[in-house]
Amino acid sequence: METAEFIEILEQEGLLLASAAEQAGTDAKVPTCPAWQVRDLLRHTGAVHRWATTFVAEEHAAFRPFGDEPALDGDELLSWFRTGHRRLVDTLGSAAPDVRCWSFLPAPSPLAFWARRQAHETSVHRFDAEAARGGTPTETGRDFAADGIDELLRGFHARAKSRVRSTEPRVLRVRATDTAGAVWTVRLTEEPPAAEYGDAGNVDCEVSGPAARLYAALWNRLPFPQVTGDVSVAELWREKSAVG
Repeated sequence: METAEFIEILEQEGLLLASAAEQAGTDAKVPTCPAWQVRDLLRHTGAVHRWATTFVAEEHAAFRPFGDEPALDGDELLSWFRTGHRRLVDTLGSAAPDVRCWSFLPAPSPLAFWARRQAHETSVHRFDAEAARGGTPTETGRDFAADGIDELLRGFHARAKSRVRSTEPRVLRVRATDTAGAVWTVRLTEEPPAAEYGDAGNVDCEVSGPAARLYAALWNRLPFPQVTGDVSVAELWREKSAVG
C-alpha cells in the first residue's frame, strides 16, 4: 500500500472513531479494553496523534516521550480529539517525502512509517469506539487488514519488547483466507517471535479466517475465527501479545 492510501485511511478512521465516541458518550465502557471508558480512549488516541505529529512536523531525530493526556471530557474532549486528528492528517499529507525524523519500525521512509502506523493505531481504536457504541462495526478493508497483520507480526513482535515467548519452541501459522498470499509463519522461542511470509514447514497451530477478523483477533479485539492444532499456542498469543 502507498503512503497516500494510509493517510486517506487514517482520515476516515479518525472521523469514524470520533463519531462512534460521540454516539456512545464519554462515560460508556469500552468492552474491548475493559479498563477504559470512552474518555480514556479519546485521551489516549488523541495524545498518540499529537505525539506522532510532533516528530514529522518538527523533524525530531530522537525519541521523545508522550505528552500528558488532557483532563478534558464531553464535547471539549471530542473537539480536542478532532483537532489533533485533523492536524496529524494535514501534517502527513503536506510533509516532504524525504522528511527525516525518528521512527521505530522498518519502513521505506519515516513518512511511510508514520502514515502506516497511525492508520493502524486509529483503526484499532476506531473498532474500540464502535464496540462501546454498539451495533455493527465498520468493515475493515482486507488489504489494509492484511497489512496490519504484517506490521504486527513482522514489526511490533520482532522487537525485544514482545512478551510472546515460549520455553519450548512452537510454530504458529496465521492465514487470511480471503487475501492472496496473506500467510505468515511465526516461530516462538525464548527470543522475540520470528515471523516470515508463507507456509514454511510444519506448524503446531494455525489461526485462520478473513483478514479483517484476524486483524482484530491478533490485536485481541475478537476471538480467533478458526484455530486448528494445539490451541495452547493460540492461547499463548492471547495471553502475552498485548502491545504497550
